[in-house]
Amino acid sequence: MKGQDKVYDYIIIGAGVIGSCIARELSRYQLKVLVLEKENDVANVQSLANSAIVHSGHNPEPGSLKAKLSVWGNKLYEDMEKELDIPLIRTGAFVVAHNESEEQQLYDLAETAKINQVPEFSILDYNEAVIIEPNLSKTITKVLSLPTTKVTYPWEVAFAAMENAIKNGVEFKKNALVTAITKENNKFQVTVNNKEVYETLNLINAAGVASDDIASLIEKNVQFKIKGRKGEYFVLDKRVKGFVNHVLYPLPTELGKGVLITPQVHGEILLGPNSLEVEDKYHPTTSYDGLAYVKEHASMLAENIPFNQIIRSFAGIRSTSDYDDFYIKESLEYKNLYHLGGIDSPGLTACFAIAKYLVDDVMNVNQKYDINPNFDPYRKKRKLFHRLSSEEKLALINEEPLYGNIICKCEKITEKEILDAMHGPLGSNTIKGIKKRTRAGAGLCQGGYCEEKIMKMIAKEFNLSPLEVAYDKEETKLFVSETKVKL
Repeated sequence: MKGQDKVYDYIIIGAGVIGSCIARELSRYQLKVLVLEKENDVANVQSLANSAIVHSGHNPEPGSLKAKLSVWGNKLYEDMEKELDIPLIRTGAFVVAHNESEEQQLYDLAETAKINQVPEFSILDYNEAVIIEPNLSKTITKVLSLPTTKVTYPWEVAFAAMENAIKNGVEFKKNALVTAITKENNKFQVTVNNKEVYETLNLINAAGVASDDIASLIEKNVQFKIKGRKGEYFVLDKRVKGFVNHVLYPLPTELGKGVLITPQVHGEILLGPNSLEVEDKYHPTTSYDGLAYVKEHASMLAENIPFNQIIRSFAGIRSTSDYDDFYIKESLEYKNLYHLGGIDSPGLTACFAIAKYLVDDVMNVNQKYDINPNFDPYRKKRKLFHRLSSEEKLALINEEPLYGNIICKCEKITEKEILDAMHGPLGSNTIKGIKKRTRAGAGLCQGGYCEEKIMKMIAKEFNLSPLEVAYDKEETKLFVSETKVKL
């Protein structure tokens, strides 16, 4: 059946950081835009599990889209921090060398940075670098310093962009798996969950690891093939904050940027990822061998890594393609169908630039549609209770007593903040959704203290039985059945 009577100007398939940024960019124009996401939340696949780095642009092949869009994207984050209230820390980065052979590769990488117009970089001897980062491995001889490198919070980037897009008129549907695509009379018919059909004049495929599968629903000869590449990580508790303050890279290889040590915006430190091509690109899992590899190679970057402060491990899949660059093109078979394939690293770095490049240079939207006179680029700043002064906290509690009830002790997240996350523009009724929006459950105990409290809050706010509360996807219910029943 038809999902609605109206025809959309654009439908975007996928609500990771790329799809969310495209939605926001399109909301600058007078358009009807719909975003379809198969998951139960925004940023739930590739955008969920990555290193969170806004790279300088030092590594991509000169002249490539990756090179152009990563340097541009790095600069755009300065504006997006102000407009969208995106968390950003300006860590800088060190790429390290351990011997004369690697030092030559470091100089070659510096030349690439120069060609790519990275605005700042320099080569430092170990004795200079160790003053800045005292825990650098003693086997390091030189580093390439990249001051424009930053770290953000990927989930928040996607949430911010999508919330702003919705504010400016974009529609969003989750749990909307695209199962068929056809084109008739210059309109695409997009079938969701084998039943609802939505019509659009233009279709954008930003489905990440599924982008080639989406393309194959309508095209006979898909021009790119996604190869799932798994990366595994450790998370060090925020008590180790300051162990390193720069992102530490090894020299890049054909498999990627290698195992990194990366400070995070909330104080934790990530170790990883490794890089392993996998057949199953939808179900990432950690492995003993993979995590052992991460430990071994992280130890080549820093001395005395506090592995005893690991609070969790996780894995993610990157959508690497057989096309040796970002694939951002109109379909060769269908006019007004656009594919974004192989948006792996530096995809997070380039996300805002990718959106502008697609909208302005590939689709030429600015030449076809009028500007939205009501477009507002700003997202309202959130009050993070734990970062306020004692006086500010007391004033908030007097205004709203629920700020005085701490639900997550590790991250100091209040009842009011959790309720706001449930009922915001991208509200959520899942445990993981609340964790992504507030960090409740992301601390040392990993939800051991607060998860039950959050479950009860969700059940109460959405009039659900505890048996109906999900951890993440609709089928991931926390409980199978009651074991104790009050008679």
